[in-house]
Amino acid sequence: MVEVFHNTMRRWVGLLITVLSLTACQDKASSLEDGANPFAPHGAIADRNSVDGLIVGHRLMASGEYELALKAYLRAAGERGTTVDVLSAMGSANLKLGRLGQSEKLLRRAVKEDQTFVPAWNNLGVVLMEKGQAAEASRVFRTAFALDSGKSDEIRENLRRALEKIENPAYDGDQNKEAFDLVRRGNGDYLLLRTP
Repeated sequence: MVEVFHNTMRRWVGLLITVLSLTACQDKASSLEDGANPFAPHGAIADRNSVDGLIVGHRLMASGEYELALKAYLRAAGERGTTVDVLSAMGSANLKLGRLGQSEKLLRRAVKEDQTFVPAWNNLGVVLMEKGQAAEASRVFRTAFALDSGKSDEIRENLRRALEKIENPAYDGDQNKEAFDLVRRGNGDYLLLRTP
């Protein structure tokens, strides 16, 4: 019985020595006397594990959650500023929500900021087509097509439809034939179907 007691005491003493050794190894914490700030840190906290709002927004757009996508794009604007990518993405989300005026303003800002950004040019053309401004839309699609060097089938098709609408304003076609494609930087595209 005495031996069990001594073994238990040795374990506790060993544990106590280990804990005291570890606390002695830690750096001395800053105190108010050393000029440390007593308040919680402020400002943007860069978390390596946080997901980029632009990526989240693109995924939400692909799943048809346009309002949530717009919120994610607004978060991205807060994190990285109103870059051409963010402006174009917010314009596309507003377009999908039927907010043509807001969409046009954002996309015009995007092409003003970077006149070589193909997705913003194309998506501005889609907005103009939705507003019934086929002549200006065809000029915008031509710009997008030229900047893209004719690589994108979606932009080529959008330009063809805009020119067709100019030649025959009464032509309405069926809903699937009158679809216009939204494009974005990176993988994937967004399809915008004409509203009846």
